[in-house]
Amino acid sequence: MRFHLFQLNKILICRISLLFVVGVFAVTVCHGQNRSARGLVSFGASSGLADDTLYLDINQDVAVQLLPFDDIMKVAVAHSPLVKYQNEVANSLNEGYEIAKVQILQNVAGFGNYSTGNQILISSGGTTLPGQGTLGQIANGYRVGVDVRLPLYELFGRKHQVRQAQSNYKAAVHQKEVVELQLKRDLIGIYQDMITTQQLLKILLIDEQASLTAMRVGEVEIQKGQITADAMASTTSRYVQAKTASEQAKGNFLKNVHYFEALVGMPIQRLRRN
Repeated sequence: MRFHLFQLNKILICRISLLFVVGVFAVTVCHGQNRSARGLVSFGASSGLADDTLYLDINQDVAVQLLPFDDIMKVAVAHSPLVKYQNEVANSLNEGYEIAKVQILQNVAGFGNYSTGNQILISSGGTTLPGQGTLGQIANGYRVGVDVRLPLYELFGRKHQVRQAQSNYKAAVHQKEVVELQLKRDLIGIYQDMITTQQLLKILLIDEQASLTAMRVGEVEIQKGQITADAMASTTSRYVQAKTASEQAKGNFLKNVHYFEALVGMPIQRLRRN
């Protein structure tokens, strides 16, 4: 009879312990992340940064939550200060090219005037035409004309100056393409790093939860004398290592997200799919 009671108590203890483990694992939430009603995880509060709350679904890939990469690249090009600067440089050199093409006109000048009153031209000479006196009057009225001067530089140097201005403009356009290409390479790198660190964070959060559950069970078992202090210390150390790894992964993930936002020039919340 005592043997059966002992077996029954042992079975009840095992079932209670198993239910306790399952219950702790079910309600355990990784310390340092807060899940909102919409199932999104807030990392800002856990990082200790004010007004720096990032809402993302940690269980869903970032690439699925955000816009397609080509659309993100267009946003980055539109907001990049380097691209804007290079675009203004290209526009300036294009204007210089247009000026160089018409600069030859600075050697052409027009003039016009209007005169009134008598303007007597006194002429002298021994021979005069029949019926013409020694004095003649210049008719009054408008006078217009064009003055054209063509230096040798315009004949031999102007075409080279125009070509130089055109080449400078084309070089600026190509430099803009280089800047956009470099921006795309940087964005691809940060984008992939962000995806990788998110996947690593998901794995480490699972490990942290399992380690925390094991530590909670160990706290109950050591109170009952079922495990030694060394075993409890080992379980606690395992949780600390898992927690440290998850916090480092969380920091790397947040860092990549902020780098990504800086390159795109827009908060990540505005890049989410509708």
